[in-house]
Amino acid sequence: MSNRFQRITPFLWFNEEAEEAANYYASVFDNSRIHAITRYDGETAKAARRPADSVMTVAFELDGQAFTALNGGPVFAFNPAISLVVNCRTQDEVDHYWNALSNGGDPAVQQCGWLQDRFGLSWQVVPVQLIELLTSGDPTKAQRVMQAVLTMKKLELDALQKAAA
Repeated sequence: MSNRFQRITPFLWFNEEAEEAANYYASVFDNSRIHAITRYDGETAKAARRPADSVMTVAFELDGQAFTALNGGPVFAFNPAISLVVNCRTQDEVDHYWNALSNGGDPAVQQCGWLQDRFGLSWQVVPVQLIELLTSGDPTKAQRVMQAVLTMKKLELDALQKAAA
């Protein structure tokens, strides 16, 4: 992780998959690792209704960004109201992240570059060129690009560039 102070850290609530999810995400992104795992002790386990010595939190890093995952039980679940955006420079990157993150996820929750992974977390896998195409100053071009986006699940950079042309 850089020496830059990270003021905001995403905190992800899982039922009991925090360690599995953190390890999986760290395997998908370069420059990623698990920093620390805390466990429920007798008192906290009892209060949280979790097994003693089970994983409570996992501090991890994805591509230099700090995250924390909590095994908090089934009280809360992820929904698409919040998602994590993966900015990609090439179609190969889009393909890599889309394929890895959508593996085991819900295919019914895939559209316009959005997907839901096997843990229920929503991601947007987006080529950075999309923003350039949408903000070029040409509203007709932007409309064609957006119409193309609306027909896709995984975003295809060539098709977006053709729509812009």
